[in-house]
Amino acid sequence: MNSVEKWLGEENKLGIDIWNKKYRYDGETFSDWLDRMCGGNAEIRKLILDQKFLFGGRILASRGLQNKGRKITFSNCYVIAPPEDNIESIFDCAKKLARTYSYGGGCGLDISKLAPSGAKINNAAKETTGAVSFMNLYSMVTELIGQFGRRGALMLSMDCTHPDIENFIDIKNDLTKVTKANISVKISDYFMNCLLTGKPWKLHFSRPETNELVEREVEPAQIWKKLCHNNWNMAEPGILFWDRIKNWNLLSEDESFEYAGVNPCAEEPLPAGGSCLLGSINLSKFVKNPFGIRAQFDFKAFGDTVKKAVVALNEVLDEGLELHPLQEQRDSVRDWRQIGLGVMGLADMLIMLGIKYGSDDAVNIVNKIGYSMINSAVAQSAMLAKEFGAYPQYKKDAVAASPFFIENISDEVKELVSEHGIRNSQLLTCAPTGTLSTMLGISGGIEPIFARSYQRKTESLHGEDVFYTIYTPIVKQYMDINNLESEDELPDFITTSMELNYNERLNMQSAAQTFIDASISSTVNVPNDFTEEDVKELYINAWKLGLKGVTIYRDGCLRSGILTTSSEVKDEKTYKLDYIQPLSRSDFGETHGTTNKFLNACGSFYLTINRDGENNIVETFINTSKTGTCESNIAGLNRMISLALRTGTKVDEIVDQLKGIKCAACTVVKSKGEKKLSGMSCADIIAKALHDEYYRNSSEKKVSDDKPKASNVCPECKTVLHLSEGCATCHNCGYSKCS
Repeated sequence: MNSVEKWLGEENKLGIDIWNKKYRYDGETFSDWLDRMCGGNAEIRKLILDQKFLFGGRILASRGLQNKGRKITFSNCYVIAPPEDNIESIFDCAKKLARTYSYGGGCGLDISKLAPSGAKINNAAKETTGAVSFMNLYSMVTELIGQFGRRGALMLSMDCTHPDIENFIDIKNDLTKVTKANISVKISDYFMNCLLTGKPWKLHFSRPETNELVEREVEPAQIWKKLCHNNWNMAEPGILFWDRIKNWNLLSEDESFEYAGVNPCAEEPLPAGGSCLLGSINLSKFVKNPFGIRAQFDFKAFGDTVKKAVVALNEVLDEGLELHPLQEQRDSVRDWRQIGLGVMGLADMLIMLGIKYGSDDAVNIVNKIGYSMINSAVAQSAMLAKEFGAYPQYKKDAVAASPFFIENISDEVKELVSEHGIRNSQLLTCAPTGTLSTMLGISGGIEPIFARSYQRKTESLHGEDVFYTIYTPIVKQYMDINNLESEDELPDFITTSMELNYNERLNMQSAAQTFIDASISSTVNVPNDFTEEDVKELYINAWKLGLKGVTIYRDGCLRSGILTTSSEVKDEKTYKLDYIQPLSRSDFGETHGTTNKFLNACGSFYLTINRDGENNIVETFINTSKTGTCESNIAGLNRMISLALRTGTKVDEIVDQLKGIKCAACTVVKSKGEKKLSGMSCADIIAKALHDEYYRNSSEKKVSDDKPKASNVCPECKTVLHLSEGCATCHNCGYSKCS
């Protein structure tokens, strides 16, 4: 197999495009890429060729490039040491973020140590603006630093005891704030018990520098309601069940160890400076006799693959040790040696076995696979410790006393660890595999399939976009084998994320989490009619089931559009404001409008606002006077307004952007009272006119209220995105972005 076409299949154009765009370096051949990326490990090379294992995307793209003069980390993610409550530490943290992003890593950052709003400080300000006020600083740094043409990823978290927690929960309701970060709340078991028993909850923060204690009692239901409402409405903040994170791992009894936060997709709790190297095993490649009555999972081959993957990830860890951006990261990785081996293709595997996702049989096989995986991984880590030594901070008694080790590890493997120690303090995780799984044409992580089919866009010879139905690969395989012509003929065990009861989805994650010492990047997709009370129950059940974290995504929520089924994709030739691709002026046909005269400091102008046959505002025009109004600037502004309208932007949103803008000339004229102006600038005047025209008939339907936003569509090819494991993925061109 000497070409990517043979590896992925010549018909897999999308997968081939992904490999070319994301992982191939400078025109290298497929064989050269394998050599660079496998580092001489023949066993891992064969596993990759057999599609049984893939390193995480950062390794696939970057390994070996240090030999070509590139400064690129192999780690997808880091956790930065939380900033201390002083201005130097706050801005040092921003510097660490910038340096880490410049090497290609995403970051997690907990801000619970920063004082709440109104706390006393000993400088000119007298009191602090609070922890939440610095979130925009860290978001801005994330936006500024580029990574191969994209931006970094950031997770900001806060503990549920912090007095600013309600402001933290609400921060992203303002769509202009913290636009480049995910946010999560660290929820304790005590908070959950207070919530369920009705006990009051104490928010508190102590500042030794000023001898101040900020403290107040609230109803936990008040915080819970706000948290669940925002999840229902905005799909954020995520929830981290922090006691479960701290207590269910190999280091829970090690008093010298402490988690500092989680990475951007929350599957990796890590210490300060910690990072993780990722890899995933394709479960669908371990089914013998797939789709038949004799189908079964090959546990022996799977266990052998786990061991080989653990070896390979340790090789990458050693090779990349000096490539971490910061010294604290190099020290942490050397001391604790975390790796993150996970899975993908679970839903494909279940379909091959004839098992319905979420059923008792599905939970049972996940339990068996999880037990095999953790024992194979720990056994191999022990054998590496025999050869190279345990991780430097290893404490034999602490690991042996951890409940995770006691309950999950077999007696035989416990003996190996007792004799040799272990090479890695953290081994298993379920990271997002959106791009990897799309490239291979399989389901991501432990998620169910999103849909049986989806729409793909192609451009015809006449330059028009045409949409056609593509079946999800595993569904197509089943249909081909069983000579089915329609997805309506598919059996009940081929189910999708939107058809599952949410408890079935949680049960599957709980089964997997039992054997994973890190965590799981997880999104539970729920239908539009899912209520806020349903959200509350989902999170309570998730906590009771021992999940470490979970996020929901309600179809049609305010942050809607990332999830779209095939039935929601419209033909762009039909006149609907559905896509970010602007409509042609000719699509409107005949328009009608109103023209009014307005005064500014430079003179006057006539503004025309036109509507289409459905009474939507679709364009604006201006004729300026000859007394000084800048015709070119006004013309440019109106062209951009019309463009925004033709892409489905709400009139209210355009008005919000323009209103209140002040022009120096208008301000002077208005202050002198020489003439009555129509507004504080040309932009402000246009905003007011648009607002008045839009609402002159209060009963008319608001423009684009039910239309998807710009996040609906792929920024590269303008087709709809799918959400899984917290990642938005385009099935048309392979673009992906993880939360």
